[in-house]
Parts: sequence; C-alpha cells; structure tokens
Amino acid sequence: MARALVTGGGGFLGRALCLQLLAAGDEVAVFSRRRFPDLEERGVESLQGDLADAKAVRAACAGREVVYHVAALAGAWGDPARYEATNVIGTRNVIAACRAGGVPKLVFTSSPSVVAPPTPHDLIDADESTPYPERTLADYPRTKALAERDVLAANDRKLATCALRPHLILGPGDPHLLPRVFARARAGRLRIVGAGTNLVDFTYVEDAARAHRLAAACLDPGGPAAGRAYFITQGEPVALWPWINGLLEAVGLPPVTRRISLRGAMRLGGALEATWRWLRLSGEPPMTRFVALQLATTHTFSIAAARRDLRYEPSLSMDELTALLAEHYGRGPGRAVAHGG
Repeated sequence: MARALVTGGGGFLGRALCLQLLAAGDEVAVFSRRRFPDLEERGVESLQGDLADAKAVRAACAGREVVYHVAALAGAWGDPARYEATNVIGTRNVIAACRAGGVPKLVFTSSPSVVAPPTPHDLIDADESTPYPERTLADYPRTKALAERDVLAANDRKLATCALRPHLILGPGDPHLLPRVFARARAGRLRIVGAGTNLVDFTYVEDAARAHRLAAACLDPGGPAAGRAYFITQGEPVALWPWINGLLEAVGLPPVTRRISLRGAMRLGGALEATWRWLRLSGEPPMTRFVALQLATTHTFSIAAARRDLRYEPSLSMDELTALLAEHYGRGPGRAVAHGG
C-alpha cells in the first residue's frame, strides 16, 4: 500500500486514477481547488488549494510516497498568465514540495502537444526523440513543455521523476472532447478541416490511468523510467474524420460533410485570435491555428518505449473502445450531449 497524492484528482483522468489506486489498496488524497464528496465517500482525502500556492502544495505533498501531478490548465486559448501560474509555477511548486517532503516518486501528466509543430507537418509514429519545437501556437503546449522539462530535469537519486504523454483521452464520463464534438455536430458547426485523411491516436482513460500506476511502480532512481517521457495511446491510429462520422452515426447524429481547407482554417483561426485579443473577448474562439493543425494533420505516436520500460499494453482495441463509446453515448443524441458522459 502506498500513500499517494493526485493533483487534479477530480478531473476525468485524475478520477479514474484515484479509483484505480483505491482498488489497489493505496491510501489516496487529492489536491484541487474544490472538494469532491463522491470521492470522499469512497475514502479519498480531499485537500483544497491552488497549485500557485507553494505553502498549500507543500502541505499536501508532505508524507506521500508518490505524487501524481495530473492537474493542469488545458485548452487552446486563454490568459497566458493563468497558464504560466498553473502549468509552470504550479509544477515547480510540486517539485519543490516533493523535495521538501521527502517524496521519492513524481509522475507528471504531460501531453503529446509539447512536440506539436507550429506548421502543417505530420507526426507519424513519433517517438520520444522528437524535439520540442522552437515556437508554439498556443500557451497550453508551450507551458506544458516548460513544465515537462522541469520535471525531467528534477530527476535524481532522491526524487525519481517521469512524464507521461497520453493523447486525446476518451471514455465514459469524458466531460470535454466528445460532448463538444456532438454539440457542434448538432448545431451544424462541425467542419472537416483539410483533406480529411489524417490519422490520429486516442487513449482510453482507464489505460491512461493504468499507465500512471505502472510508471510509479517501476520508477526507481537510476531505473529505465527515471527522467524519461513516454507517449501513451491505444497504439492503433484511426482516420480521424471517418472515425468521427462513424461515431456520430452510432449516436444518431448526421455525418460531417462540409469542409474547409487547412489554409482557410489557419487564416480564419489567425483572424479570430487577433479579434479575441483586440476586443478582449471571453471564451475561446471558434477556431484557432493550433486547433486547425490538430484537426487536419496526422499525429500518431509510438508506444514502444512505454511497452518496453513500463510494461504498458492497451486493454482495448480501437474497435472495442469505439463500441464502448457508441454504447455509452448512443442513448439518443440529446441525452448524449446533455449528460456529457
């Protein structure tokens, strides 16, 4: 039994990780801005605080045997200062707190977007040797890359660290990705960006959570995982737009047929970004350059290193994951969107 802390334990991935840790007999605490009574009822200790508050983070990490730093500010648009405070300063606070509290293991939830190129360029079976780009099109990948670098650089004999890069996490309970796709499809606002033939990897939330546990289990000073980053996916890329259309059909929604070229989407995204900045509009623009590239280019990632070092294997094929999602959301398009999971 390990004494574990999960930052962001009330989120989609964090919650799945907490439940798996509980099932394994671990003592689990979560650190977040608010309480989660349903997790508390299961025996999870709930600690409140902000990642930018070094004192609160230090208190939460004290006495833990492993810290899973899952919390982050995600999204393709937002205040750069908030991204810095949460993703960069917050991560540095976690590292410092682990050192102060004698925590021997830190597993960081990163993102494949840390290596996303800022130009129309496919990533095909990319591995961990893929370099960080010199510039990015959004603050999320920029700040996650800075945080990942800090985590990996912190690895030493007293604190073993590693970073996991799960790509496009899916599963029942997803509050973001698929509900947004369904909502846009119902509103007629979804467009195929580019040629519509790009391949993409996805990750089942339960497999992403299990990968974190596997990483912690083998994370020892000087071990193969210490100081390294790993891509985590189902290891089975799919053609993005045919896959989306198949899922839309399964939940009773019409397929996406309207298109916009990648060049057109990039121009639109750039114009909308400028408008949002100039007018200081709230919310996220309907299109950004970063999102345009994500929707139009191939981005697939090798999980060979995770298989070798972490003994990670996906539990579901993409056909099985797609069937699970179709069953979960296929109770009628209205309810699928309304419930969001």
